[in-house]
Amino acid sequence: MSSYAETLAENVEEQAESEDSAPETREKPEDSSDSVDELTLVEAICDGLYTEMSQDERVMALGEDIGRNGGVFRATDALYEEFGEHRVVDTPLAESGIIGASIGLGLSGMRPVAEIQFMGFLYPGFDQLVSQASRIRSRSHSQLSAPIVVRMPYGGGIRAPEHHSESKEAFFVHEPGLKVVTPSTPYDAKGLLTAAIRDPDPVIFLEPKLIYRAFREEVPQESYEIELGEASIRREGSDVSVFTWGAMTRPSLIAAEELAEDGIDCEVVDLRSLSPLDIDTIVDSFEKTGRGVVVHEAPKTGGLGAEIAATIQEEAMLHQEAPVKRIGGYDAHIPLHALEDYYLPQAVRIQDGIHDVMEF
Repeated sequence: MSSYAETLAENVEEQAESEDSAPETREKPEDSSDSVDELTLVEAICDGLYTEMSQDERVMALGEDIGRNGGVFRATDALYEEFGEHRVVDTPLAESGIIGASIGLGLSGMRPVAEIQFMGFLYPGFDQLVSQASRIRSRSHSQLSAPIVVRMPYGGGIRAPEHHSESKEAFFVHEPGLKVVTPSTPYDAKGLLTAAIRDPDPVIFLEPKLIYRAFREEVPQESYEIELGEASIRREGSDVSVFTWGAMTRPSLIAAEELAEDGIDCEVVDLRSLSPLDIDTIVDSFEKTGRGVVVHEAPKTGGLGAEIAATIQEEAMLHQEAPVKRIGGYDAHIPLHALEDYYLPQAVRIQDGIHDVMEF
């Protein structure tokens, strides 16, 4: 692995060490008698891959530097030694080839898990996703499907150049035939990845690298699934609903806890699944509070927050007490290091947005 890649990985670890702590967010399984490990989010992803590859010989991984080097963020660490070069494949630097090969493998009976090293590197392979993978079931009248997972670290906050810090989830949500999920906790990371690997259709698995090593929590050693399409209420509240996902869940929870001291009771909903959206949970939460704030780090215009706001207007307008507020990145490319923290929504900016909707 290059020294540049190693520097990026070190930046993630340093950022994690400097983060403020957030409230516990894990959903504990009903049966907690099984063995558990204390894992970070990236370790939980690796554990999920290991568990599924151990149980299903069809599951394989492919991508740039994922084999002998264990991945730029060590998300595939030690898998090469365990499963060998035919199931953990180091590919050329060709994103179109990675996605195209995965589609062919999926059609041939395998369960490939492709890694795109950073979301901003995907664009050469975007055509394969939207022109081929997403359309195979429709094109073949459900006779064929592409059971592939495309893993992508995304988002800012680690002091990397712009193509390494993209948050363009709306691109994939807009494409019929693709499912899109993103975890915010280690427990969810393993469960969602397991469900994604077992899904019969293409799943885009977005990994918020800002929180790769931000905290640890208990993750069961055995295999388990978290159903795609189900949001999680991370904090119950009665005054305002905060809808968010990925790395933005933690600052949203921090903002909610601090606002509670001022008498504002926030409900924080972690969407987890961006496509399909859990419309029922979104609407139920908004009908309870009458106010809504959407937090994401992607540029504000055309982001998923607009879709959530429109859905609330269509489904719950009679319960609305104030306009839905969107708090996102700015309509600009993510800046370089000195301005990166100003671009990303931080807890203080989330608090300001919540105060705005509470004034109505």
